Amino acid sequence: MENCCQTTSETNSRVNRCPDCQENGRRVPIITLKSLLKPNALSILHSNLDYSFCSTPSCDVVYYSGIDTFRTNDLKVAVFQKDHQLQVSVCYCFGWTRERLNHAAEQDNDPIEFIRDQVKADRCGCEVNNPQGACCLGNIKAFVQTLSK
Repeated sequence: MENCCQTTSETNSRVNRCPDCQENGRRVPIITLKSLLKPNALSILHSNLDYSFCSTPSCDVVYYSGIDTFRTNDLKVAVFQKDHQLQVSVCYCFGWTRERLNHAAEQDNDPIEFIRDQVKADRCGCEVNNPQGACCLGNIKAFVQTLSK
């Protein structure tokens, strides 16, 4: 997908508060919701609205607008920021779960370099695969840093 791992000022500048936890969220492309919502949730989506992603781990809300709120059980995939199981994806495009990242760290493999190579080859599709609608490389880097502590 074109430029999926590059953030834009438009995406980052639109923030508003989650209706449940009141934390700021980040705007996500509507294609993210269309690709990740279960059919029942998708059937009530207002595609002309702006939606934001709530990354607060303790909050069940994933997407919200002024009208709709979609929760973790409305998505086809588990959300990295909200589900701490080992099998949950950290990188949704290339299948890097917490468990796989743990194994890579034990074997001194570098998943970050692998993902960067995939991004350079224009193989990522974060806006349709990653619930946050943006590149997961930051999540990967942060998780890998916790393993080295």
